[in-house]
Amino acid sequence: MPAPAAILDIDGTLVDTNYQHALAWNEAFVQHGFVLPIWRIHRLIGMGGDQLVAELIGEDADAEHGDDIRAAEGALYLGSIASVHPFDEARELIEDLSSGDRRCVLASSAKQKEVDHYLDVLDARDLVDSWTTSDDVENTKPSPDLVRAALDKLGTEDAVMIGDTPWDIEAAERAGVPTIAVMTGGFSRAELEEAGAATVYDSIPALRADLQNTPLAG
Repeated sequence: MPAPAAILDIDGTLVDTNYQHALAWNEAFVQHGFVLPIWRIHRLIGMGGDQLVAELIGEDADAEHGDDIRAAEGALYLGSIASVHPFDEARELIEDLSSGDRRCVLASSAKQKEVDHYLDVLDARDLVDSWTTSDDVENTKPSPDLVRAALDKLGTEDAVMIGDTPWDIEAAERAGVPTIAVMTGGFSRAELEEAGAATVYDSIPALRADLQNTPLAG
């Protein structure tokens, strides 16, 4: 049997962005009069901004301030994007999963400008079959839209996702796709296992070293 296709989450999985996002969200909320413990924001990183704001300040406040907060976060995050770097062996993992006949897609609901930066720092444009951006999804994680968009680009339902947050795992499960999780996003092994990850690794190098024993081995 051929090995399943690979769906690779980008933010927090291949590139180290979760804490920049948490700080950008924090400043965006403060600018609009909402002072929150940053740990509460971090707990929701990986959830799309269309849902994160309401989770933190409620639907009424989201209706009044949400669009402005999301716009502010986007600008603040872009201001820090130069500090974003790939995790160790991230590109090598993409190479592993793009070799032979296996298809591989990078999955993100970020804006095109952010995805372009990630593709550049990973030097991945010529490695993968395709990638997604915010233009490909209507609802962000934990809705399954992103994973379904990735499956459409892969042209198969036989795929495995690699992600770093419970929201990745939930979105993939709702699309019928198993997830291998890495602890690079700041979530614990227990949290990722409880969310339903097929297996959990503490880093990309640890995953690469055991790739033959994961669902991606076929």
